[in-house]
Amino acid sequence: MATLITPDARFRNSWLAAAEEFGGENMDGSGVYGENRLERVRTEISGDFAAFVDGLVADRLPETPRPPEFVACTYLWLVEGEEFLGSLAIRHILNDFLFERGGHIGYSIRPSAQRQGHATRALHDSLPVARGLGISPVLVTCAEDNAGSRAVIEKNGGVYEDSREGTRRYWIDPA
Repeated sequence: MATLITPDARFRNSWLAAAEEFGGENMDGSGVYGENRLERVRTEISGDFAAFVDGLVADRLPETPRPPEFVACTYLWLVEGEEFLGSLAIRHILNDFLFERGGHIGYSIRPSAQRQGHATRALHDSLPVARGLGISPVLVTCAEDNAGSRAVIEKNGGVYEDSREGTRRYWIDPA
């Protein structure tokens, strides 16, 4: 059974294989941002994967240095056995961008593991963590044309509020 865990460097090979599956596309909830994502994974992150993981774990602490547009974030990985299946990020507060488009929780499942219920389970299992961080209600968003994410959010009790610039916004009570 797939479970959410704190990022762990022992999943290095499986995480890197998952990143390759994304082929440079955005891996929501992974902590990998910016231009040339796949190249960064292949060089910087794969070369010092343990430091990358340590950075993800430290990001939950308010005192961790971060760019001004980023907020404290709890990263979790969905794994099954020794296989990395996906990433999830719980953003502790909402800045303007997150309120409009990003939400409290972002997630992605590696392409080879999609359409198997993993995203629904990951979001479900992350809600008590969000509640423990004092986040209630939880804002979760998805692209207007992402029927899969829309279904995941609605299965987890997401109540549609509105759409802004192509992004659907839902609120979930994590109680």
